[in-house]
Amino acid sequence: MTSPPPAEPRPSPPAGPVPRGDARGFVQHLRSDAISGFLVFLIALPLCLGIALASGFPPIAGVFTAIVGAIVTSLVSNSELTIKGPAAGLIVIVLGAMQAFGYTGGADPGADLAAYRMAIAVGCAAGCLQVAFGLLRAGALSEFFPTAVVHGMLAAIGFIICIKQLPVVFGQKAQGEPLEVLRELPEKILHLNPAITLIGLVSLAILFGWPAIRGRLRPGWLRYVPAQLLVLAVAVPMGAWFDLSHDHYYQFAGHEYAIGESFLVTVPRNLAAAIQTPDFTVFSAPATRLEGLKWVILFALVGSVESLLSAKAIDLLDPWKRKTDMNRDLLAVGIANVAAASIGGLPMISEIVRSKANIDNGARTRFADLWHGLFLLAAVALAPGLIHRIPLSALAAMLVYTGFRLASPREFINVFKIGSEQLLIFVATIVAILATDLLVGVGIGVLLKFVIHVINGVPLASMFKPFLDVTTIDDQTVRIDASGSAVFSNWIPFRRQIEQLGLVQNNNVIVNLEGTSLVDSSVMEKLHELALDFEQAGLRLEIVGLDAHRQASAHPLAARHRVTVQMRRITVVGPEALEGDLVTLVRECGASGYTAVPCHGGGRRPEPGGGRALSRFETIVTADVAAAILRALREPCYAQERLTVWIEPVDVMRLEQF
Repeated sequence: MTSPPPAEPRPSPPAGPVPRGDARGFVQHLRSDAISGFLVFLIALPLCLGIALASGFPPIAGVFTAIVGAIVTSLVSNSELTIKGPAAGLIVIVLGAMQAFGYTGGADPGADLAAYRMAIAVGCAAGCLQVAFGLLRAGALSEFFPTAVVHGMLAAIGFIICIKQLPVVFGQKAQGEPLEVLRELPEKILHLNPAITLIGLVSLAILFGWPAIRGRLRPGWLRYVPAQLLVLAVAVPMGAWFDLSHDHYYQFAGHEYAIGESFLVTVPRNLAAAIQTPDFTVFSAPATRLEGLKWVILFALVGSVESLLSAKAIDLLDPWKRKTDMNRDLLAVGIANVAAASIGGLPMISEIVRSKANIDNGARTRFADLWHGLFLLAAVALAPGLIHRIPLSALAAMLVYTGFRLASPREFINVFKIGSEQLLIFVATIVAILATDLLVGVGIGVLLKFVIHVINGVPLASMFKPFLDVTTIDDQTVRIDASGSAVFSNWIPFRRQIEQLGLVQNNNVIVNLEGTSLVDSSVMEKLHELALDFEQAGLRLEIVGLDAHRQASAHPLAARHRVTVQMRRITVVGPEALEGDLVTLVRECGASGYTAVPCHGGGRRPEPGGGRALSRFETIVTADVAAAILRALREPCYAQERLTVWIEPVDVMRLEQF
C-alpha cells in the first residue's frame, strides 16, 4: 500500500451527475463497471495467488478473499472506487502467524494444515475486532500513527517480501527470519535452477520494463495491457516449453536439475473441497493462547490502518470527489474478513494498486469491485486447469516487483525531502522491523518520534492534549488558536474540533498555529488532507500563523519549529527626571531589562531653545507584563506628566533573554 502525496490537487469532476452506487447506478453504469472489473480481475488473479502462497496459505485462499470482499463490501461500504482483497502489506503478518503456529513450508503437511486453520481463526477474530472498531467509530485510528512510521512499516514489509520471494524466483525455497534468508541468498543463487530462474528473470524484466515501454506507445489497446497479464502471457508458454507439468530431470552446464509440478500453482478442481474452517482452539490451548491474541491485534490494527489509508488515498483520486465514510468502510472490511476467514481466506484491505487501476479503467461505482470478484469466481470455477499452469517463479517475480515499489529508493528520497528527522524515523522503523518483528518495530519508530519531539522542546503537557481557543469571526467563519504543540499524538482531538466546527456546523475555519512551538510533519500532512475535505464540502480551511516558524526543509509538508516568540515593546518618551521612576516601575511589573537614551523633541507648539531635553525609555516584555505597565502608567502620578507612550508587537529569537 502506497499513497499519493496528500497535497496533490484533486481532479476536476467530469460533467454530468455524480454516479451513485445504488440499484439505478448498477444498471446505468453496467458497461463501464463491468469492463473495469474485468481489467482489474486480470491484475488481481495472479496477485491473489502469489500473496496467498507468500503468506503460507493455499493459493486459492487469496482468490476466496477477493471474491468475498468484492461481494460483501460492495453492498455494505460506500467507498465507490476501492477494490478490496488480499494485499502484499499483510504477507509478513500472516506468514508470521503461520510460523508461530508451526508452519513448516511443506515439510509436514499435517502441521501446515493445523497452522493454516489456526491462522484463519485469528483472521476471523480480527475481523470481529474490526467490526467493533467500525461500530465504535474508530475510523480515526489511522490518524494516530506518525506518517514516517507508517511509510517505514510499509517499506520494511516491501524489503521482507523481496527478500523472501527472491529465492523462489531462482527456484529455491526461503524459510526463516528475513535477515537469515538474506544471508543465505548468495548460496541459493549459486544453486539456482536455470529453467525456473529464466522464467522468473523474464517476468521481472517485463514487470520493470513494460511501464516504461507502454508510456512511449501510441494510444491504443496495447497501452491498457497490465504488466501482470503480459507476464502470464509469456510465463505460461515458457512453463509449457520446459514441460513443468511432468516431473523430470534435465542437464545444463554439466549439472542435473529437477523440475515438475511442484514449480506450478496448485489449484483445487473442486472449490467446495478447498474450503477450510477455523480452529478456534488456538485461543483456548495454553501453548497458543497468547500468540493467538497477539496476532489478532496485529491483524486488526495493521489491516485497519492500511485499509483506511488506502481508502483515503483513493478518495483523493476520485474524479467525482466522493468521500468514503471510514467507519462504515471499516465495518464492511471487518464483516468481509469474518466471512472470508470462515472459509479459509486471507485477511483483506482496501488495496490501492488495484483501486488505482480501477479508476484508470473508467469505473463509476462500487459495482466494479463486485464485477472483479465475479470474474475471479468464474475463473477458478471454470478454468482451474489454466491457473494450474502458472509458474510459481512468475508469481514470485510479481511479489518482488510489488515489494520493490513499497521500498523503492524514491520512498527514501521523498521522506528525506520532508526532513532529515523524518528519514531517521523512517530508517529506524525499517531496521527495527527487520531485526525484531512488525509490532516491536512500529513501537520503536513511534518511541523515537516522541524522543525527537522532547528534544525539540515540545511541552509535555501538550504532547497528548491540544490547547485550543475558539473565536467566532462572523456567521460563517471561526478561528481556532492553537498553543503548545501540534503533533501526531494530539492530532485526533485537534482534528475532531476542526471537523465539528467546520464540516459538521458548516463553517469556514481558520487554524492559527502562531502559538505552537512545533507543528510536526504528520500534522502538516493531515491538515493538507483536511483542507481538501473542506474544499469538497464547499468550505475553506485556512492555515495561518506559521511565519515565525522555521521549516525543517523546503517541502510543503515539512515540520515547523518556532524560532521567534512574540513579545511587546513599550516605548516611553518623557522628562529625563522620570527615568529612575520608570526603571522602578517596570522592574516591579516583571520586566527583566530596559534601555534608556537621552533625546530632544517637541510637540505641536515651537519649543524655546530648539526643544526639550527628554529620555527615550524602552522595555520588551510579555503581553501580561505589558498590560500591567500600561495600567501603572495611567496612575495619577504619571498621568500629569507629559509622556508619549506606545506599544508594538515584536518577535524575539530567545525568550530567556527577557
